[in-house]
Amino acid sequence: MSNRLALEDSPYLQQHKDNPLNWYPWCDEAFEKARTEHKAIFISIGYSSCHWCHVMEHEVFENSEIAKFVNQHFICIKVDREERPDIDKHYQELHTLLNRRSGGWPLSIFCTPQNKPFYAATYIPPYNRERMMGFSELTAIIAEKVAANDEKLFQNADEITTFLQPKKEPVQATALNEKIILQFTLQAQHNYDTDNGGFSKSPKFPHVSTLRTLMDIDRIASNDEIKTTLTHTLDSMVLGGMYDHIDGGFCRYSTDDVWLVPHFEKMTYDNALLCGLYAEAGILYSNDSYLRIARESADFMLRFMMEDNLFYSASDADSDGEEGKYFVYSYTEIIAALEKCAIADPHKAARMIGASAEGNFEGHCIIRFTSHERPEWFEALCLELRHLRQSRTYPFIDRKVITAWNAMMIKALLILGRHTPSYRTQAIACLSRLTETMVIEEQLKHSALIHKTPKIDAFLEDYAYLCTALIEAYQSTLEETYLIQAQRFANKALELYYEEGKWYFSRGAFTTIAELDDGTYPSAMAVMIDVLLSLGILVDPKYRHFAYKSLEFVSIKLMKTPIYYPTLTEQTIRYLKEQRLIKGSSKDLLQLCGTFLYPFVLLKNDETLNELTVCGENACFTATKDGSKLDELIASTL
Repeated sequence: MSNRLALEDSPYLQQHKDNPLNWYPWCDEAFEKARTEHKAIFISIGYSSCHWCHVMEHEVFENSEIAKFVNQHFICIKVDREERPDIDKHYQELHTLLNRRSGGWPLSIFCTPQNKPFYAATYIPPYNRERMMGFSELTAIIAEKVAANDEKLFQNADEITTFLQPKKEPVQATALNEKIILQFTLQAQHNYDTDNGGFSKSPKFPHVSTLRTLMDIDRIASNDEIKTTLTHTLDSMVLGGMYDHIDGGFCRYSTDDVWLVPHFEKMTYDNALLCGLYAEAGILYSNDSYLRIARESADFMLRFMMEDNLFYSASDADSDGEEGKYFVYSYTEIIAALEKCAIADPHKAARMIGASAEGNFEGHCIIRFTSHERPEWFEALCLELRHLRQSRTYPFIDRKVITAWNAMMIKALLILGRHTPSYRTQAIACLSRLTETMVIEEQLKHSALIHKTPKIDAFLEDYAYLCTALIEAYQSTLEETYLIQAQRFANKALELYYEEGKWYFSRGAFTTIAELDDGTYPSAMAVMIDVLLSLGILVDPKYRHFAYKSLEFVSIKLMKTPIYYPTLTEQTIRYLKEQRLIKGSSKDLLQLCGTFLYPFVLLKNDETLNELTVCGENACFTATKDGSKLDELIASTL
């Protein structure tokens, strides 16, 4: 028999509708029932492609013995963190407060009947295991203490609730200066893995925003060491494993130091950010292999993750109950496929793609190259291996549409469209569909299941990323309507989430502060500053003032450890070094396809001009009719 989640749109909540646990969605009814029946509250937060969420569901939430006790003594609430990032952020802060380390998913929260939290954890096993308390034992203790009105438990909950309330703190600031460039570079080099690329040991994430900021620094003043760090990492990440050479696209992260064994889920935001990064690096460094990776990643998203010009949020790591089963091959399968391609020595060829009889992942083979050049025969082999996958169960796809993540992917397609115009055409179609779907009666929305009406109002990240996509669309087409829309949404974000330099992520059920650091993707606050700086030179200097006040608000943290805040660092450098604006007729400007050497250049249509004019924040410097001279002219004004 289904529980109350059967009526929800969220694919993640739907995954739990047949659990014996009597789940509620986040709703007033659940909290009122907890109060009136004096029951503790258990809140579980996760998302549909989360491997450990599946593990905890199977071990704990599908356990009828555990469910019988928990249903009697608790009110249980399920939250999709992609659908409600404000709730997730609030309780992730709680986890950090209580455990002095960051949380993750699944996130497990226990609260008093009055909804005051007192305990936070991530994955909890069903029963006591080694040094981990089991869910069964933990719920028994909590139920007993709540029933007995344990004074210490309720007192702790009151104190924790007080700590979680937003506080008005005096703002301390320091001067923003160009020392941040050297500081960021030194800190990045300190973290850099000289053997395998990247900036950490396992688990290894791509750190796109760190790479983007390094690329900007290299563009400002060419630096061989920075370029090596950047290109070595870009090369290493796509050898195979984290990058899928068969279908295209990137998995979430690598579980090892060498980018071989990934966590096999594929997220829209990862593929959007990496597609855009490889496209820009490919154009900047005239690197065809980077452009190929960008195209393959875009094509993966268009083939597997898009419907009706809207992008789904994620695909799972598991299929048929096994992690990575869809993605890996037996050695026998690879040899047979090579023989079909008439490869003279299939065993030698297998070694070239990382395959062996013993395998490189639990007895199976992940496709991985030993060098950065693909053999000529790989395209034919890829068709065979792709055909093999077609007979397998594809991992579950969460068909939720999230405004911010769609906007990221649209921007990536627009960047790739500078080199291959067909992607620009696709991006414009996606942008049109996104805005007509997610703007209802002038209100931007956050998410909805594909073809369903969105119900949740947008958060700061939705405004920020949509604005960057609209500004990129203006840069790609010079159609004024995109700039007008970007300004309108930016004004609304300022109205809703800005307060004297401070930014909020949400101000609805929970008031949450916008993060400064780039977590799973760049900070919404940092992206909003990017928007304001762009509008400051394209539309009105007043936006630059808001950008400065925002940077000043976080200046002490930023100047001390910029490596923690790569996108904020990038925007600080942009503010300090100043932007350049190329004005001219749309006909002349649209011929300037590609990337300028200087990273902070925007285009502005002005049909009254018959030359390309190079301008700064407050004045214009020089003009030319020869677009090939612009890099040189921009450099002369810096």
